[in-house]
Amino acid sequence: MRCGRWAGYFWSKGSINVHKRVLMVAFHYPPALASGTQRALSFSRDLLEFGWEPMVLTTPAMAHEKTDFGQLEEIPPDILVHRAPALDAARHLAIRGRYSRLTAWPDRWASWYPGAVAWGLYLIFRYRPQVIWSTYPIPTTLMIAHTLHRLTGLPWVADLRDPLVTGQHPRDPGLKETFARLERKTVHRATRVVVSTPGLKRFLSSRHPEPPPEKWVLLPNGYDEKIFRRFDPLTKPAHPTVGPLTLVHGGTLYTGSEERNPGPLLNAIARLRKQGYIGAEHENSAERIGVRIILRATGHDDIIQAMIRKRGLFDIVTTAPPLPYLQAIQEMFQADGLLLFQGESFNHLIPAKLFEYLRANRPIFALTGEQGDSARILREAGMSTILPLEEESLLLPAFLTFLEQLRDGEAELPDRNTVTGYSRRIQAKRLAGVFDELA
Repeated sequence: MRCGRWAGYFWSKGSINVHKRVLMVAFHYPPALASGTQRALSFSRDLLEFGWEPMVLTTPAMAHEKTDFGQLEEIPPDILVHRAPALDAARHLAIRGRYSRLTAWPDRWASWYPGAVAWGLYLIFRYRPQVIWSTYPIPTTLMIAHTLHRLTGLPWVADLRDPLVTGQHPRDPGLKETFARLERKTVHRATRVVVSTPGLKRFLSSRHPEPPPEKWVLLPNGYDEKIFRRFDPLTKPAHPTVGPLTLVHGGTLYTGSEERNPGPLLNAIARLRKQGYIGAEHENSAERIGVRIILRATGHDDIIQAMIRKRGLFDIVTTAPPLPYLQAIQEMFQADGLLLFQGESFNHLIPAKLFEYLRANRPIFALTGEQGDSARILREAGMSTILPLEEESLLLPAFLTFLEQLRDGEAELPDRNTVTGYSRRIQAKRLAGVFDELA
């Protein structure tokens, strides 16, 4: 039976003649619909090319609120995938909407730990992998990998895409201390610590200065060329656009802080409409630029919709539910422009979708810190429309200019040679090199 094709399966094994194996501990893996899914999926698929046979230890579909079973088709049939039992405390263990803190410490999927450790040990002693790899941001994942590392002595490569503690997160003091200890334990006891941005490397190494420099490995996020090649014919040519413009943002937005708050841009859009520069799709004319903005999978639709109605923009800006991954990529290709929201407090991080934006070869209106890693990537790719999310006074003229450039076919497109360097296949080759050193 094909691994992972349906929620009820457990595992299967192919017959690849590869002598080097890696046990990959990943909470986000198909059919989970999450940004981290693509990193684990791509590594598990591309490592085969570089002499490493992955064995994936993950969760069943029921552990995830959002799933995309179509992604199961992307898992190579020869990869062993085992799904240890896991429950979501908020959905499976709650009574009248409340659940015990003991069932959700350090996170809602703590129930994954005992079964994953047991099955991880079985896989290790049955198939003899040379390396353990784990990917955060679910803390239980780190606990599982750390336990397997301590019990077996295998080298552990910890993939930290985010710090466990940052700013006011987590708000609970006890949980914050638990996260801090787990981060410290991971950094000190893992054989290698992989980070996805230079800023995150600086951030974590300054917080944990004791480990030697060679412990840190930089492997950026990226895009899967095999998937994006399917949509290349959808890329729009750079010529003046006839009709209204469509702009898309995909991913979570926050309204209680400046992290990814769409409020300043919504204010600029409302003022541009009041001044007669832009309008809804049906208002497109020689005097007005018709605009349609889609905020997809915000995670807070009710709050965002209230912000839209308050500004009278319900016929210009809409929220939309998540799409299956391939449909989301197709939407990027078909859009006239793409939106990025990231406050300066996240300067040390790069949203995974930024690399997909770049590969989709669409103009990008980026609201992000000019000194951050996202801005650096954009500038390397030849994109200059970068403004601080918090500087509302700058948004109105900059956004109008961006729309005029889209309409006239003059908006900047990413440099393809630069973008090619962020293919996930290239990152998998580098990760295989790390494994070779340890094995």
